[in-house]
Amino acid sequence: MAEEKTYLELSEANGSSHKFYEVTIKDTEVTIRYGRIGDSGQVQTKTYPTPDKAKAEATKKINEKLKKGYEQAVMGIRQKRAVTRRQVTSTTSTAQQAPILWKFSSTSAAFGIFIDSDRCWLGNQAGQVFALNHQGQVINQFQLPDGVKCLVADDVWIYAGCDDGNVYDLTGKIPRIGYKIDENVDIFWLDIHDGLLGVSDVNGGVTTIDHDDESQWTRLSQGDSGWMVRCDEAGIYHGHSKGVTMYDTKEGRMLWHQNTGGAVLFGWQEASTVYAGTSNQKIYSFSKKGEIGAVYKCDAAVYACATAQDGKYVFAGDNSSSVYCFSNSGERLWKLATGCGSALSMQFFANCIYIVTTDGSLACIDASETAIQAAQAGTIPQATVIQAPKTAGAAPSAVLETTTDTSQGVIVECFREGGKLRVRVISLGYNPTWKVQFPKDIRQEGQRYLVQEVRESASGGFYRAYGDIQKLI
Repeated sequence: MAEEKTYLELSEANGSSHKFYEVTIKDTEVTIRYGRIGDSGQVQTKTYPTPDKAKAEATKKINEKLKKGYEQAVMGIRQKRAVTRRQVTSTTSTAQQAPILWKFSSTSAAFGIFIDSDRCWLGNQAGQVFALNHQGQVINQFQLPDGVKCLVADDVWIYAGCDDGNVYDLTGKIPRIGYKIDENVDIFWLDIHDGLLGVSDVNGGVTTIDHDDESQWTRLSQGDSGWMVRCDEAGIYHGHSKGVTMYDTKEGRMLWHQNTGGAVLFGWQEASTVYAGTSNQKIYSFSKKGEIGAVYKCDAAVYACATAQDGKYVFAGDNSSSVYCFSNSGERLWKLATGCGSALSMQFFANCIYIVTTDGSLACIDASETAIQAAQAGTIPQATVIQAPKTAGAAPSAVLETTTDTSQGVIVECFREGGKLRVRVISLGYNPTWKVQFPKDIRQEGQRYLVQEVRESASGGFYRAYGDIQKLI
């Protein structure tokens, strides 16, 4: 019997969905292939008692997709999302070796890092995200569908920006899609502040997306290749090939622009200052009013930078596998070799510098005065090396555990408002008119869910779901 094939695609005008669904009937077998447009996708095959039952089941599945907005399409017309992988070079430093306490080795180059009092996070280009304790031992891991561009924290939430165009919330046992970014945007970097997402792209554009995944505004800068975006309550700080530009948060009005001489390759911010690491071997500092501050001179292009104690010290990582420390005024205090590739992102925490590198390492460097002086004299500790586990981490899924127990947690409900599915809190003690920031891919009209926590946003006006989510039955 000949095959009967139906190919459908869903590609919404705002770019939030870009996927296909293919059903093939052959005698009593129904094969379903689905995924993101341009990918091979996942395949499921099921055999039915008769060809008629196979046909009926296939028709049912096709009609379900058509009701959700899928349309008949020709495979290959729509193209896969454009993804630019950052091209990096890394040479060996000739400086003395830095005092590394421990080093965690993942499988590929890592751009994502976030450090707090509980965990050390790494995200790499293989889509792996690891959460470690401060001794480098793995306590949690996730497997995302594509490379991790960056890890960002927003209050207690941890998000991973991924090359598949999704931003994943990692606060629960399973990664959930927090934001979906337009298919036409080739993402370079992300940041989030109080639920507002800032996205910089290959063309030098910057876009903001609110807590309910609605685009707010887009601006095109004077340059391209936006490798820096930082957000706070006052504005969006966008670094690109022509310097750093600040836009106001609400309307996207340009407030100031400063040239940096070289292309911005990384950005950092403190409460009153932003820092831009550049291709011309310098870190520039600017007040958040746009005033030029100190300039920090390295010996090679700056891939990463960070600060300690609100800018008392400024750290840098270059493309020659070196790390630097400067005083606030710009004086270079020391330069040491990483011994594990060039730092692509970095963060200072509790007297240590944490770096993720071109060879896939997350390294913890002792930045105490005693350890640095010893390293400069040629004495370094024996670093503990930890290998990444071979087991896969938890992957994103739209499947939810079910429960009938509402003794703990907060009950929320999905409802339709116009053409949108929204979420509100049902539990007592909450404002029932406020919307809830909630994963879009698990919303079902009329369904109630049990959420581990629901917290008011810092600015008020909406709630944010936190932690594990279960479906109430």
